[in-house]
Parts: sequence; C-alpha cells; structure tokens
Amino acid sequence: MSKNSIKSSATVVPIVPVKPGTLLNTRHWPRHQLDVPVRVIVHSPERTKLYDGRGNELNEGGMAVTAGVELKVGREVAVEFTPPFTELPIRVRGIVRNRAGYRYGVEFVMME
Repeated sequence: MSKNSIKSSATVVPIVPVKPGTLLNTRHWPRHQLDVPVRVIVHSPERTKLYDGRGNELNEGGMAVTAGVELKVGREVAVEFTPPFTELPIRVRGIVRNRAGYRYGVEFVMME
C-alpha cells in the first residue's frame, strides 16, 4: 500500500489531489462579499433584544452575520441592514442555519 492511499474494510482508495476551482458550487445563489453594519433583532415573549454586528456575505437566500450574541441553530431572528449605495435600511426575517463561534449563517424566510 502506498503512502497516498487509505485502506478501508472493502477496498484501497487512492488519494487524488483536487485542483482549486474544480469542485462544484452547490449553492443556489452566488455570494457577494460585503462588510456592512447589521442589527440582529431577537424576539421573545418577554422582550425584544437588539444586537449590533456585521454582515459579511450576502446572497438572495441569506447572509453571514457576525454578532456578539448566543443564538442556537434553528432560532428565528430579524436582520436589519442598509445595503451599499442605498439610504433606506432593509429588515428581513431569517432562521439561523449554522454557526461557527459568533458567525451565523442566516437563511432568509418569507414574511407572513
């Protein structure tokens, strides 16, 4: 067995290097890099809390948000931000889909 293979219980699988840019992009929409101030709004039956943060990436389906708040995956939040080159803020409803530290992936959902 060579040093560039992994032995499994069924077969020996060679490790093949992957060239950058050859992996398929499985995202629905392309990401746009940005750095804007955001306000994360968390509603609960007792009160509504506002947290300041930064929006780091944006696409049609969601936004990457960094904010100093503990949010669980699945938590509903609102995110308010002013897109570049505009004057009026946008508020969108979203669901926290993933997190790494205080960086959250928020998927936009339809307002009811």
